[in-house]
Amino acid sequence: MLVQSARLFPLIVSNHLRPSCTRSAGRAFQWRLRGGAAAISRGLKSMEPLNASQDPEVPTTNPPSTSAGSSADVVSPSPTDTASEEERTPPVGLLPGETVVKEGKAAILFPNANEVFYNPVQEFNRDLTCAVITEFARDLLAQRGVKVVVPGEKERVVVSLSEEQNEADVQMEEKNGAEEPALTAKVGEKCELGLRVLEGLAASGLRSVRFALEVPGLQSVTANDFSAKAAALIARNAQYNGVSHLLQPSCRDASMLMYEMRGKKERYDVIDLDPYGSPASFLDAAVQAVGEGGLLCVTCTDMAVMAGNSGETCYSKYGSVSIKSKYCHEMALRIILHSLDQRAGVYQRYIQPLLSVSVDFYIRVFVRVFTGQATVKNSASKQALVYNCVGCGSFHLQRMGRRTSNGKNMKYSAATGPPVGPECDHCGQRHQLGGPIWAEPIHDLAFVQKVLSAVSGNPSRFGTSKRIQGVLSMVTEELEDVPLYCTVDSLSSTIHCNTPPLLQFRSALLHAGHRVSLSHACKNAIKTDAPPGAIWDIMRCWEKANPVKREKLSQTSPAFKILSTEPSLEACFTVREDANPQSRKRHLTRFQENPQAFWGPKARAKASGSISTDLQDKRKKFQNKRKNQITDSAQLKNFPCKRFRQGTCTHGDKCCYSHGLEQTKEEEME
Repeated sequence: MLVQSARLFPLIVSNHLRPSCTRSAGRAFQWRLRGGAAAISRGLKSMEPLNASQDPEVPTTNPPSTSAGSSADVVSPSPTDTASEEERTPPVGLLPGETVVKEGKAAILFPNANEVFYNPVQEFNRDLTCAVITEFARDLLAQRGVKVVVPGEKERVVVSLSEEQNEADVQMEEKNGAEEPALTAKVGEKCELGLRVLEGLAASGLRSVRFALEVPGLQSVTANDFSAKAAALIARNAQYNGVSHLLQPSCRDASMLMYEMRGKKERYDVIDLDPYGSPASFLDAAVQAVGEGGLLCVTCTDMAVMAGNSGETCYSKYGSVSIKSKYCHEMALRIILHSLDQRAGVYQRYIQPLLSVSVDFYIRVFVRVFTGQATVKNSASKQALVYNCVGCGSFHLQRMGRRTSNGKNMKYSAATGPPVGPECDHCGQRHQLGGPIWAEPIHDLAFVQKVLSAVSGNPSRFGTSKRIQGVLSMVTEELEDVPLYCTVDSLSSTIHCNTPPLLQFRSALLHAGHRVSLSHACKNAIKTDAPPGAIWDIMRCWEKANPVKREKLSQTSPAFKILSTEPSLEACFTVREDANPQSRKRHLTRFQENPQAFWGPKARAKASGSISTDLQDKRKKFQNKRKNQITDSAQLKNFPCKRFRQGTCTHGDKCCYSHGLEQTKEEEME
């Protein structure tokens, strides 16, 4: 341990010898030495889980460097600075069995054994998070007088459409700008006025390393994980990527760490939670540890629970009952937003959603958290119960509270309801009750547009830029004041008719005077402010042009009851120009195909580090009828014919199974 500590001493000292924000590009770096003894103690403690038997003779691999032709992450230091940097940060060698995983600007040392969790499919999640935090930092640091500089991004020019601005005003603005240069924050540099970021469940530290290398305007990044092996790997990855001055490894319980940082001066500006499964156990601490107006990023991968397979489990975790429905993916987003708002309200805080996306097998939400006792009172009127018809799928929302404006004052009262009767008005079936869910907008369209503009203007920054552009373009087109959606195929399936083309169905809604949009959460979803009665009238008109065999419909079926009513309007299915949204016209990557076979959630990391069994091997072992596969059909004669025992086998002597009575009787005795 003494030898290891001696080797780590230069690294720990170098963590606190980094440049702060610069007044201009030509100003020299300001080196500061802060908290040496305490930092050394913390550094040695966090690095203890490292393998003490690491051989100094192990061949080393140089950290990844950025070529001059690519988008540089860090300002190129002078030769003297480079030499001193090499003295302060010794190279990190690969341990036996380790590989290098590259994503974005980061190169992560990753063990072959399943000791630390890593999922390559969630690169889109990490890219989107870097883009969102960058725009959040741009807005927040602009209030602190700091300008964010992103590599590869062109200078943003604000064009004024007003013609009243004269030349004197322009000269005055240029003069003021010259007298007061703004602070600049670049990627890879420590900014004293920057953001303090916490990744509560860091695993290998890939996300935190990418923050340090790709997001400008950071003061510190704390990468925490409860696993000692993961914390040791985080420390090595920080050193391997040269971001030890920004990234601080931590081996703590995530909830306890956040509870200890609840003080107003100790809170984090950004908290990122990406657990394996449900984040429910961390939400209470997270809404307290994030600063005023701070950003909270949460990932949920327990979609089976949130999509209606286990409504009682969903209620125990998130305080909301999930139901099986076609809009389950958007409902999952609204369930987690409801849970966050409810937990924040306990501490007189409330949330403001910036972006909520449901992609692949997980959901991702970005919310800002504020404090305000008066605003918290609006929480009840922002939640709603969902009445879902089990027959035709029609749904209605019932707000939990009611608020009315009385001059400068706001009056709060209980909501009235229910909005439906004992039976569905359209098919006569019963209703399921789900929720409560978040019934307000789940996106801040102005913020989403900023993120979309930044990614579109710098597409080479992320590996999944095309998909980010496609998803965010759909988000900007969604009707923000219309919760949930229906699908065209489910409507057609209910009345057993042909499915109308998407553009024709959207055009019919537009001709009827209703608003309509698509949804990023489902490929064939329709979001509209049309009531369920108008939607079924359009489907009745479509059925008249594409009739079904009504004699085969049961009189108690939803299809029979819906089609027995004459439509109250004449639907027009002529395709309109505005029925096709821009994201669809431009053929953006909205719903990406599966990147590889069996690409879903990976196996949970094991403390023993044993390598998980291959998926195909597990299928052969657990899902097939016999462990020992039969390759020769003649071997089937060793097994009795079940159809012969039941008296239904028609193959006779040509049957590949045995018709012996003795084997059949032995099987019955067993």
